[in-house]
Amino acid sequence: MLHGLARDGVLLFVTRFTRLFSYGALSVVLVFYLTSLGLSESQTGLLLTLTLLGDTAVSLVLTTQADRIGRRRMLIVGAFLMAGAGLAFAFTRNFLFLVIAGTIGVISPSGNEVGPFLPIEQAALSQVVPAGSRTEVFAWYTLTGALATAAGSLAAGLVTLVASERAVVLLYAALGLLLALLFRRLTTAAEAHADLAAPAVTTRLGVGPASRAIMLRLSALFALDAFGGGFVIQSLAAYWFYLRFGVKPVTLGGIFFGANVFAGFSALVASRLAARFGLVRTMVFTHLPSNILLMLVPLMPNLPLATLVLLVRFSISQMDVPTRQSYTMAIVRPEERSAAAGITGVARTTGAAIAPVLAGLLFARPSLINVPFFIAGTLKIAYDLLLYRAFVRMEPSEEAMR
Repeated sequence: MLHGLARDGVLLFVTRFTRLFSYGALSVVLVFYLTSLGLSESQTGLLLTLTLLGDTAVSLVLTTQADRIGRRRMLIVGAFLMAGAGLAFAFTRNFLFLVIAGTIGVISPSGNEVGPFLPIEQAALSQVVPAGSRTEVFAWYTLTGALATAAGSLAAGLVTLVASERAVVLLYAALGLLLALLFRRLTTAAEAHADLAAPAVTTRLGVGPASRAIMLRLSALFALDAFGGGFVIQSLAAYWFYLRFGVKPVTLGGIFFGANVFAGFSALVASRLAARFGLVRTMVFTHLPSNILLMLVPLMPNLPLATLVLLVRFSISQMDVPTRQSYTMAIVRPEERSAAAGITGVARTTGAAIAPVLAGLLFARPSLINVPFFIAGTLKIAYDLLLYRAFVRMEPSEEAMR
């Protein structure tokens, strides 16, 4: 449980909730907002791709330097980039300016984590909790984010009843500024401290030779998973419900509120499964059925059935998240954790960034709007099988000893 969590740990849970609330709110209205500015579906898909690519570059720079320069400093920089991007999106209709703002700043079109925040926060959390409790803490951390995303999705739908989507974009910018203030309150306990008992190693991008090969293999697999998921990020999934069933933003807010609540509570089950079956097996065997359900969503003939399948899918879809995060933290040295989480996170963001431009082209043709779901499910199943084959015999020693 979390009753013994240190002050910095509690603060990181607060920043996680604040950030994911803003991501959830923006993801429901972002495609609607951009198309209301006059952008076509193809332009919107291109903008989302460039936004995610920009987030990747920002994340790579900040996370690989965070353990050396300071985790708190890098988190504050990321918060200001988030606020700046939100303000730019709110006050310009020019496509080129939107591309520049989305590329340089931090915008989340998916409702999921982007930018440098998650990798650095994972490393800081690993610093302030015992190794044996890490997976459970990450499960609660995942639940916090899912509930925040759900609340943000619901809030966005309600805001559109009394104001325009632009009000949600302005809220996103304001919460970015709030994050900067919250990150200033972190103490030095959350900063990286090298393991003095271990020999010094030459690092590249913040990780040593022993960790580098594993990071490359994990990153390639995570990129494949995220590339598949990028075809159905929350912004595009919400737009699909609008195109297929004519669902309005206020109803979409309710649908994704329920979906993210189910996803969050599934993370708590993951920590118990991991303690019994191991991290890798839990990642794979909970992820496979969720991807089958993903491909079933567009086959449903009406809104209630499509919503039901989506909710069932979300009820198991996030079990791999805390286990994946814990696994990444466990297989590297403590002073490599921000960089390791950043590198694998960049791989995921890069994979996810490529897909929306392709999905946008599919959404531009009414007869092809279901295809992204089938592509996503197939690629994500391939990821599960490859991950199991490559890493099932490589459980971290501290997890095996537990």
